[in-house]
Formats: sequence, C-alpha cells, structure tokens
Amino acid sequence: MSLVSRLVILAFAAFVAFAGISAGPIQKASAQSLLAGGTIEEIRVEGSLRVDPQTIRTYMTVDPGDPFDPVALDESLKEIFATGLFADVTLRREANTLIVRVVENPIINRIAFEGNDSLDDEELRAEVDLQPRQVFTVTRAQNDVQRILDLYRRNGRFGAQVEPKIIELDQNRVDLVFEIVEGEVTGVISINFVGNREFSDSELRGEISTTETAWYRFLTSSDTYDPDRIAFDRELLRRFYLSEGYADFEVESAVAELADDKSGFIITFTVREGQQYTFGEINVETTLRDLDPEEVKDSVTTFEGETYDASEVEETVQNLTEAVGNLGYAFVDVNVQVERDRENLTIGITYAIQEGPRVFVERIDIVNNTRTLDRVIRREFRLVEGDAFNSAKLRRSRQRIENLGFFRSVEVTNEQGSTQDRTVITVSVEEQSTGDLTFGAGFSSASGPLGSIQLRERNLLGTGQDLRLATVIAGTSTQIDLSFTEPYFLEMPLSAGFDVFRTTREDEEANFDEKRIGFSLRAGYELTERLRHVVRYTLEHRDIYDVENNAPIQVSQEEGATLRSSVSSSLTYDARNSRFDPTEGYLLSLSNTYLGVGGDVYAFETSANGSYYFPIWDESSLAFKGSVGNIFGIGQDTRISDRFFVGGNTFRGFERGLGPRSGDDALGANNYAVGTIEFSFPLGLPDEYDIRGRIFTDFGTAWGVDGSTAGVNDNAALRVSVGPGISWNSPFGPLVIDLGFAVIKEDYDETQVLNFSFGTQF
Repeated sequence: MSLVSRLVILAFAAFVAFAGISAGPIQKASAQSLLAGGTIEEIRVEGSLRVDPQTIRTYMTVDPGDPFDPVALDESLKEIFATGLFADVTLRREANTLIVRVVENPIINRIAFEGNDSLDDEELRAEVDLQPRQVFTVTRAQNDVQRILDLYRRNGRFGAQVEPKIIELDQNRVDLVFEIVEGEVTGVISINFVGNREFSDSELRGEISTTETAWYRFLTSSDTYDPDRIAFDRELLRRFYLSEGYADFEVESAVAELADDKSGFIITFTVREGQQYTFGEINVETTLRDLDPEEVKDSVTTFEGETYDASEVEETVQNLTEAVGNLGYAFVDVNVQVERDRENLTIGITYAIQEGPRVFVERIDIVNNTRTLDRVIRREFRLVEGDAFNSAKLRRSRQRIENLGFFRSVEVTNEQGSTQDRTVITVSVEEQSTGDLTFGAGFSSASGPLGSIQLRERNLLGTGQDLRLATVIAGTSTQIDLSFTEPYFLEMPLSAGFDVFRTTREDEEANFDEKRIGFSLRAGYELTERLRHVVRYTLEHRDIYDVENNAPIQVSQEEGATLRSSVSSSLTYDARNSRFDPTEGYLLSLSNTYLGVGGDVYAFETSANGSYYFPIWDESSLAFKGSVGNIFGIGQDTRISDRFFVGGNTFRGFERGLGPRSGDDALGANNYAVGTIEFSFPLGLPDEYDIRGRIFTDFGTAWGVDGSTAGVNDNAALRVSVGPGISWNSPFGPLVIDLGFAVIKEDYDETQVLNFSFGTQF
C-alpha cells in the first residue's frame, strides 16, 4: 500500500472518530441512537420517582403510532427539560420502543444563610425566590444569588460575594446554603458637578439626597451608593433648577466610578444650566359658564417680572382647581399654556380653566397598613366610591390621614379604572410607632427638680383609639390621669371619651395640703371641614386640709371640701398645614366653662387662643401665638383652685403660678394674657438627624384675685422671658430642651430656667 493510500485511510479514520465524538452528548438532555424510520410502538419512562410517568408523557409532542422523527423527538426532549423538574433527560430507541430516561432535580429541604451580619435571615429570605419543598435548579439558585447581591448593593455593599452550596440528603433532598461574604460598606467619598456656573458644588450637594461619607452619618445610609437614589437625585436637581428659573436645565449624565483603591464611589453629575427666565404675562381664562376669572385670581401665586418657578406654577394649578371646585364646579381641568420668549428670557403663563372629563371614583384601595384597620384610614377620606373625582378633596384626604400621626409616610395616587370615566384611588402608607413613653423634667428656682412620666397609645389595637396614662413625680406632689378617646363613636363622626384624675399635694414648706379626685366626659364633632366643637362635663371633689396657722387668709378661707361640677364648650378652627409640625397656617380656639351645674362652686371662665405660622426661608418658620383668659365668680369669690396658673411650658422662664402671690404661695389669677414669638430653623446638621433650633420670647402677665388682698403681691406689670431651644426627633424618641431666662419680672415672681422632655416610642 502506498504512503498516500495509508495517509488517506488514517485521515478517514480520524474523521470518523472526530465525528463520533462530536455527535456525543454535549448537553445533559440528549437523544441517543434515534435513527429515522419506523413507527413508535411504545413509550417507556424510566428513572421517575416523584413525577408520575404519565405526567412526563403529557409534556411530549409524540405518541405511540407516530414515526421516529428526529425533529419531533428533539422537540419532546426540550419540552421535558423545560419543565425544570429534571437535571438530566435522555431519549433512546430499542427496536420500536422509545425509552425516556430522566434524573429528577432534588427537592429543597431547608434554605440557610451563613456569614450575614448586616442583614438578618428574614430580610434575605424575603428576597430569594426558592423556598423549602420546591424543586432545586441551578438556574433558579443563580437568580437568587443575583437578588441577594442586588439587596446588598442597595445597602451599599458592592463588594459582597454570595456562593450557593448544596448538602445532599436522602430521598433526593438537599439543603441549600448561601455562603455570604458581605464586605465593607461602599460609601460615596466624593460628589462632583460639571457645568454648573450659577450654583456651587456645595449648594447643589445640599439639594440632593445622596451625601458624602462622614463620621457623623453613622445613623443614616444616605452616604452609601444606591443607583436608585442617584436617579432620584437627578430629579431633585431638575426640580431645584426649575424653581430657580432655569427652564432649559438638563442633567446630561450621572456617573458613579469606584475609586482605584475601592474605598468608595466618586459620583459626577454633568449638568447644562441654560439661562434664567422670569415670568412674562400671567392670564387666567375659562370656558366654564358663569365663571368670572376675576373670582379666582387670588389663587394665582405667579406674578409677572418674578423669577420663573415651576413649583409655583404647579401650586397655582392646585389652588385654582380647589377654588373652582369650591364654587360648585365638580369637573375641572386647569391647563397651563406656556409662551417662551428665548430672546427676552421670559415665560408667559395662561391658566386655562375648562370642564374636565367626568370622572367618578370607582374604588379606594388601601395598602401596606399591617396594623391600622382599613376603616380608620377610609373614614378620613373626603371622597367615597361613586363620588365625582375632586383633586382638592383628594389632597385634603391625604392631609387628614397624615394628621392622624399613625404613619411615617402617606402616598395617595389615582389611576384609570375599568373604564375611562372611572378612577381607582390607591392609598399607600408606611406605619410608624404610635406608642409613647415620655419622660419630662424641669428645674424651678423654688421647687427644684420636677419630673413626669406619660404612657400613651394613640392607635390602640389599630382602631385609632387613644389611651393615655400620665403621672407627675415630685417630692411634694403626685398626679395621675387616665384618658381614653374613641374618635368615631358608634362609627359616627363623633368623638367621645373620658378622663379620670387624682392629685395630691403635701408640701412641708407650703401652708396647706390639697387632694383632688374626679372625672370628665367629653364629646366632639366637626361643624365644617376645619371647625370643630367639643363639649365636656367635669365632676371634681377638692379638699384643702392641714392649713397652717400662719397661712395667708386667702388660703385659710378655702379650707375644707368642695364639689366642683362644670360644663364647658370649645370651638377650634384649624387651618394649619400640619397638626404636629406646622410651618404655615393658623389655629383659633374659644372655650367657655360654666361652674355651677350642681356642686358648691359657681363661676364662669372664658379663654381664647390663637397661633399663626408662616415660612421664612429654607425650612425656617416664624410663629406668633397668643392666649387670654378670664374667670369671675357668680355670687361668690373665685377660688384658688379655679383660677389660672401661668408658667412652665405655658410661659418659659417662670414657674407655674406667675402672677398674684402671698409670700411663697401662688394664688392664681383671674385674668391672664400671654404671647409668644418663636423663630424655628434647621441647625445646619444633616437633614437625616432632624435636629432643629429655635429662639423664642414669651411675654405677658397674670393678675387679679378676689376677696382680701392683704399681703398679696399683685399687679398687671409685663413679664418677658427669652431663650433658646432645641428639638431632636431622635431614633429613640423626641427630645425637647428649652432654656428660659426671665428678663423682665417682679421681685416676687418665681423663675424656672430649664424645661426638658424626652420620649421613646414602641
């Protein structure tokens, strides 16, 4: 045989061998020895343990009687493998029998996490898709690995590593263990801006939510890199520039780069500011019948010549919608027509008021309230299913829900319902602690340290009921109060409640001891959306005893027990933007109390209170508060225990009992008038700490007593105190400290410098 012939034979043999290897099983699922031709007489399934063979047959695209078609058989193999139930699938032919051989995927017995410290097992378990008693597949395990990595990255740990491992058990079961190396928190070491001319880098850093890493940010995660937060920061920058008149502003890019030493991220925002615009001509037009645009022009907050502010345009739209709705137009649509003059850098605005689409509320959905009952939220809505949709009422509903104080955040959105004229309102809430354990303290120049403890649950069992137990702790007196309020008595818009109280005073330095015990019943209802009326009945037994021989005559005359029976009425008009932290709006109240519904005491008491808040700049606000009161006896002198005692929290810098005194004894006053001016401002610390400062001045007086005035120090001279204060909504509860210094006072007044309170929530 020639050399050439031998080479040809060797080459052919190598080709056959290579072809045989190439035709072998490359994937786990394979079809072996399936030659075309002939008819399938029988299909036999082998290797199935949990899955019924007949079930496997249903996944196949061939049946007995079908030909041995390689294409159809390959499709059957893919269908079986795609179920995710099997780790391996093979097909082979024996004569005219098709044999399906399967290896089932194991069942997960348990899922465990190892190496996780910053995130607990529950957080990780909620993130993974695989669960015990499910079929294990490598693909699903890898998907869960990615979910865990994404969770760690959202928490600022971009160096985290996760490796899934399985521990084989009997009966084709496995334990799945995710071994985790968390790595260090990857912070933001630098935030830079490119293209900004009008605002410095530090100013723009103050407008976004991401912050640079600093030692004092140990209570926050805002200095960790989060891609979602960066996307939100782009929107915050856009809003800021639009509020400053830069209508052409654009964030061209936001790039996060990991430092070379992997110590943290460097974030760079590239911006294009454009030119600053001012408002041009402002017009209000309408196509609504019988509506004069002049009637609603007071709702416009944009004015020609002022710097363009997109947020003011949005506020005007809301104001006009609400104003027109209040005039009786249920379906209103306010369109903003913009005329931009790039040459003169002005933006003219026309608010076009027209009839909006007739949309009705189809459904109100409430989500994420795990504790608070749906009805507690639903009853605060100014809209119900079937009502005409009204955006002003929707905003008011959100404010009322926020004013409950049960939620950290409230989001109210609406989307199209089952038809175009229907809308579905969704209320998404984030609940917060509503239980309060509050400790109060103060220091008086006369009495020394004072303390109090209050235990309160404002959302009892998620029903919105308010239960409070308070006590005053002092060496000379004790006081305990139990209060309960049902805000919707018998599911009607009527609040009802009661108060039970007991007070004792046994002061060796005072000239008498006192004991008070009684209860109150009260009910309240809304006359209008913001006007509320409350009525109250109080029955109280008071006993003044152990009066010293040297006690003032005003005290000696009141020795003994009296029964005080009274009924009171109060009206409150609340137009503040928040019940808990108001920065805008006002509050007015008027109360009258008649003592003499039975009992031994006859008098009439009147008091009025008012407060007005308005924002100054950048989260700073100014508040003016005032209060006046008068009490007079009916056929008898007023008693010490019924008069007004001003001081402490009501007049900082002075001890409770500002006004008439006989020696060291405060006698109370028949009249009082006090006012407060308070400036509240952020302290420049990171926003996440929520620490605010304030500077205040309290001013006013208390005067007037009945009966003998022998030895009584009493005049209506003005008293004034000034001082600083601080408030911190700490992670452990609210902390409030006030220092009040009396700058104008009478010689006989008692001062109190420190007022302090601290609370925790549960």
